[in-house]
Order: sequence, then C-alpha cells, then structure tokens
Amino acid sequence: MFTEDIDRYPIHELMKERLGYVIPPASLTGDWERLGPDRREPIRRLAERYREEPYAQLTAAQYMAFARTGNRGIMEAPYFQRRKKLIAAVMGVCAGDEPQDDLDAVVDGLWLICEETSWVISAHNAGEHDGVEPRAYMPLPDPERPYVDLFAAQTAMILALTCQLLSEQLDDIAPLIRRRVRSEIERRVIVPFETRDDFWWLGFIRKDLCNWTPWIVSDVAFAAFFCVEDRRRLCDLLDRACRAMDRYLDVIPEDGGCDEGVGYWNMATGAVLDFLQLLEDQLGSWRFGRVEKLRRMAHFPLDMWLGGDWFANFGDCDARPDVPGERLQYAGKRLKMPELIDFGTLFRGDPTDAVSDTPQFWRLTNNLKAPPKDVNAIEPPEEAWLQDLEIRSLTRDGVTLVAKGGANFGSHNHNDCGSFILFVDGEPQIVDAGNMTYSRKTFSEQRYTLWNIRSKYHNVPMIGKHEQLEGTQRRARDVRPEADGLSMDIAAAYPESAGVIALHRQFTLDAQGKLTLKDAVELSAPADVTEAFLLRNPPEISGSGVVSGRIRIVANAPMSIGVEEIPVTDPRMARNYPGSLWRVTFTSASAKAHNMQFEIGRMHR
Repeated sequence: MFTEDIDRYPIHELMKERLGYVIPPASLTGDWERLGPDRREPIRRLAERYREEPYAQLTAAQYMAFARTGNRGIMEAPYFQRRKKLIAAVMGVCAGDEPQDDLDAVVDGLWLICEETSWVISAHNAGEHDGVEPRAYMPLPDPERPYVDLFAAQTAMILALTCQLLSEQLDDIAPLIRRRVRSEIERRVIVPFETRDDFWWLGFIRKDLCNWTPWIVSDVAFAAFFCVEDRRRLCDLLDRACRAMDRYLDVIPEDGGCDEGVGYWNMATGAVLDFLQLLEDQLGSWRFGRVEKLRRMAHFPLDMWLGGDWFANFGDCDARPDVPGERLQYAGKRLKMPELIDFGTLFRGDPTDAVSDTPQFWRLTNNLKAPPKDVNAIEPPEEAWLQDLEIRSLTRDGVTLVAKGGANFGSHNHNDCGSFILFVDGEPQIVDAGNMTYSRKTFSEQRYTLWNIRSKYHNVPMIGKHEQLEGTQRRARDVRPEADGLSMDIAAAYPESAGVIALHRQFTLDAQGKLTLKDAVELSAPADVTEAFLLRNPPEISGSGVVSGRIRIVANAPMSIGVEEIPVTDPRMARNYPGSLWRVTFTSASAKAHNMQFEIGRMHR
C-alpha cells in the first residue's frame, strides 16, 4: 500500500514545503476560543483534576519491581500519571481557568520526563532487543543503549506535540526547554529508529508483527515533524516508516480482521489511520492504494459489535473495550463508508477519554477539532463472516451468536478453538472472560497457566482431564460457514494423549433465536467428555438443563451437571464483568463415541 505509492510519488517530491507543525500552535488559532461548552468543559475538568496532584515519583525500586515480582503496575502507575498530568496541564493552558499555573506544570512535566533515564516501561526492558524472544528482563534500563518500545515512541509524540502547541509560551520562558526536548527525542527515539534494523517490530527479522508496528511507527512520525528540521532527512524517515507500515499490512489477513480483537484494533488499524491522516495533513496530495483491504480493516469493529458498548472479545480483548470513535469517523469519511461515520459518532465520547488509559494526546486534539454531529440510527450487522480469522456472527430474533474456529497461536491468543459467545437482546449470557491485568506471566512460558487463557474456562469441551493446547498445529480444521451457523472439526486442538480422532462441532441458530450446539466426538479409547459454558448470570439446575439469566441450556441426554462460581477479582476484568462469572459443566459417561447436543433458547418471562 505505502510502498507502491511512494515508489510512484516519492515523498520528497510531495513535500514541497513544510508546515513545521502537526498541531497548529495555540497562539495561531482561535479554535480554543470557539470550542463549545460540550468540548471545553471536559478539558477544564481534566485540568482541574490534575492541577492539585503533584507529578508522581518514579524511582529505581519502582522500575525494578517488574523484574523482581512481575508486577507491572508499580512502575506504570507513576509513569503514566506523569504523562497524563502533562497533557492535562497543556489543556489547562489552552482552555482552562489558570493558564499560568498550568504552564508552570507543563514546564515541570517536560523537564521531569526529559530527566527520566529511559522512556521504556519496565515490562518491555528485555535483556535482548535483537528480534528474538527476550531471555531475561533487566531490572534497570541502559541509557547508553536506548530501545524504542510502544511508550518511548508515545512519550516522544506527547512531548513533541506539547512543544508545537505551546511553542510561543515555552520560548517566552526559555528557548532551552524546547531544545532540550528535541535533543532527548532525537537521542532516544529518532536516531534509533533511523539506524537500527534489529528492532523486531520493524519487520526485518520477524514477520509475525502486531500492533507494536503501527503504534510505534505512527508516533515516531509525529515526533519527527517536530525534531527533524532537514527536509531530506525527514522524507527519508517517512519513507522508512511507510515501508515498515507496509510490512505490518502484509501480515493482516485479507478479511481485514484483527486477531488481537477490537481492543487492540484501537492501536493497530487505528494507528494506521493516524499515520494516514498525518501524511494527508502534511503532504496534501497523498494517494494510497490497497483501499479495499483497508476498508475491511476499518470495518472490523462494526463486524464485532454486539450492541451498546459490547464487542465480541476472543483472546486478550476486553468485552467492553475503548473504541476510538474519531478514528472510525475519519475512516468513514476518507474511505467513503458512511456507516463508519455513524458508528464512530456513536463512540465519539468525551475528548478526554483519549487519556484514560495510555494517553493518546494527538487523538484528544483531533477529537476537539470536529465536534460530533447528530448520530444516525445504526444497529449491529445481522451477520458477518471473517474467513481468515474464522469468526462467524449471526443475529436472529434478538439472539446473537459469535462462534470461531481459529487456532491456538498468534498475538494475544487464548486456547479457544471452537468457542462461542451468546447475547440476548444486547445482554451477555454465555461469555468469554477476556483479559486480566497484565503481569510477567502474561507474556511468558507461564501464559497458559492463567485461568482466563486456558481452554477449561472457555466454551469448549474437555476430553477426560485433557484441555486444548497451544501451538501452530492446534487449530480448527474444515471450518465451514453455513447460512444459519458454523461447523468445524477441532480434534487437532487437543493433545495426542487425549486420543481424539474427530471432534465435529456445529452451531445452528434458527429464525426464532434458538441455538443448537452439536458435538460428535470419536475417541481411540473410552473417556468422558465435559462440555463447559461460561455464564454471566448465576445458574439454576432445572431437570436436564440449566437456567441462567435470559437463557435455558438443555442437554439431549442425562449428564452430570456441575456449577463453579468464579469471583472476578481482577480489576481489569471487573470493568467488564463485576461480581462473578459461573462455569457450568455437563459431563457424559465414559465412551469411545459421543453425540452430544444442547439446545440454548431464550427464556420468556
């Protein structure tokens, strides 16, 4: 996409003149005075919230905590607090009530962050940065060997945009401030990006790229427009960025799906859109190809939308993720997809939402530039089929089924071949627990010991005591979308010791919203089979079935039924599912062949 375009239209020919900034300096625009109260008031609240809160201490002991204990939050809480407070102070200068006090806080924040030994978070401070998996996490960063991770690049973007937006105010205090920031961004981010080919996310060494590539590349490009004054050097850097972005796009499946889920689409396709908009803004006549693939990528969140703020959330994706409405609006406008404009408008939200998690400063300012229009009515699609991700979504009479084939490998994957989600009237009934707060275990050899990642706690069978395993060969076979469902064989997802010859799974959702789930299991030796359902609502055993919330699950034969309550103690998971989840199991007698069938219907009360 990018490579073919820059070969036809070299960047140095398109960039006839430089604007010199990505965000117009506050002194050159009346946009802040023209902001309506719905835009201005959230900014004031953000500034007030952080005004009396001092910048957090960030100590060596906090940094070492991850290597010592696996706890990421000890270091990340103060790290991100500093960046959020800086953004709040910038917004206070632009639209707050105490601009001088906020300007002093801006200077303090810039200086403190420049004084940090490294902008790389401790969880990314691996002993090896040469494209192979890290052998050990280093307790402290090496300032002589700067690495560019997600948040070093994001920090560079935040500081660069701050210095552009408040250029006149900062230079009135001391021109040294912006010179210092430029020097630190150059040393820590720009020069390593230009000169290092061994960063895995560039795609020279590893081809299994993920959201790191577009996230980092887009933020580096934003920072470059502040730091790199030489026009030819800037063009070369953007050329390098375009080619890295293309290597990422090459690994995206043709269906445009994001295997990391809608939550990661935010900084995957969302970051590609950030980069596209930057090029459009700065180059003016930018053209790009491969539009159809980009259109499918942009449409993915709508394909996975279940209504309200709920999304299908296989893998490390939250069931109620942050969705960047303004990115969807931009995609809809740029790609001529009016449904995305309406969808994005629905999720536009408060502009300060952009700093609620990892702070996306440019998106906050971009959100402010175009106040949302009235929302046209939009509903989740009645059906979708993502042939590469092997995800099928169907809605019939208010009941939505999302089922998957897939494989137990890839970025942020869970062991969940053949799993499914069921919603009734926009409310979760059978669910995927989703993500938990990241720790050292999350991305280590211990990943598959975490309960939310194991197949035992997904809506798939167990063969005796055997769960599904991870690995490239652990995947669904013969996956076939059908007019009213999905079928597949998931035998390969289980270990050879389970003796699974075939495990044919079929989902059928009829016009009245009744789901029929059939599992035909052939084993080499007799064993019991346990079917599991992870429920949002507390279940009651009723005869040969279970009633839970708005659904009733009925088995076609007598089985042993078990119920396990799972208190949701993790704060990240609790944002989606406060209280408890319930795992209900139906266990058959031991046999070599099983023909198990469940009817899952809406409860009419």
